[in-house]
Amino acid sequence: MPPSVVVVAAVQAAPIYLNLERSLARALELIAEAAKRRAQLVVFPECWLPGYPAWLDTCRDVAIWDYLPMKRLYAQLLDNSVIVPSRVTEALAEAARKHNLTLVMGVQEHVGEGAGRGTLYNTILTFAPNGELINYHRKLVPTFNERLIWGQGDGSGLRVIDTPVGRIGGLICWEHWMPLVRQNLHMSGEDIHVALWPSVKEMYQIASRHYAFEGRCFVVAAGGIMRRSDLPRELESSINITGDDEEYILNGGSAVIGPEGLYVAGPAFGSEVIILARINLDRIREESMTLDVTGHFNRADLFDFHFKGAAGKTESGKLGFVPKAGFELPNQTEKEAILTPGSEVLAPSGTDSAPAFRVITSSRPSGYETEIHELEKKR
Repeated sequence: MPPSVVVVAAVQAAPIYLNLERSLARALELIAEAAKRRAQLVVFPECWLPGYPAWLDTCRDVAIWDYLPMKRLYAQLLDNSVIVPSRVTEALAEAARKHNLTLVMGVQEHVGEGAGRGTLYNTILTFAPNGELINYHRKLVPTFNERLIWGQGDGSGLRVIDTPVGRIGGLICWEHWMPLVRQNLHMSGEDIHVALWPSVKEMYQIASRHYAFEGRCFVVAAGGIMRRSDLPRELESSINITGDDEEYILNGGSAVIGPEGLYVAGPAFGSEVIILARINLDRIREESMTLDVTGHFNRADLFDFHFKGAAGKTESGKLGFVPKAGFELPNQTEKEAILTPGSEVLAPSGTDSAPAFRVITSSRPSGYETEIHELEKKR
């Protein structure tokens, strides 16, 4: 059984947009930063490698047929997207193994060779503390203008996985408004749900809190950061975007939410942070007294639910590589986060390293008998 108390982290920091190599280096630094604070689960936002394509919403002419700047940008996306498996996934696996933590990473993915090699996918990769890739989920339905660049995923990743920090499932963005998708994960029994967003704006906060309340689980909602300076230079910004390079296109909103739908930590907007929260999984059983949509609040005599499963998956098939799920859980007994409010912690040095972080303690009452810590980037 997992420990009752675990430390979870949501990483809210910008990658080096459209540069997979430098973004991966930054990801490894941020994972190490979270690990220093005893994080046992580290969650990155949607498409963090090599960055969410927010220019679909903020730049002009992206949907014009035969538009050369978009063609070139798509080719750049293909060159900087993640192949599964590859040396990029090996580096992420090694980081999870080195720091003995469960790692959830949002990526833009493409198939390396064979059928489908010209299609991109919006994908969640989940790594166990032993480095094994234990779940692999492609977004089922790209939302609105995302369909310009992403293909549809299958159902193979719609499952809940046993990890040392509990049973984990995850969805991407507007999948949280697909009721049957939610119910499938609820019926699989999540302790912690990872919700990956481009940024967690108001309606996305509502969706994340609703998911926690409906599923009687903790939710780690991870939102991204993007400034105007990160938009592709080859595209022209729309008229509602100012000329200020520091203007936020994506402004974070990451949070940890409890099984009654209340915030445990965050949300944090407009800064690069790592949000850490020590959560007590026993709260799930307490809150289940009033609501269990898979049990006493379900009328199986009136309604049937049936999940058809994946449309088929093989390592050489059209859907690309899908890993096996089995793995042996290592012992992980660390429960306490050793953070001292006000102490200074320096990020690793280097061209793309983040500035120093200062540690602050949230005073929000949570009722969880947990400590909540947030790492805020000095501006």
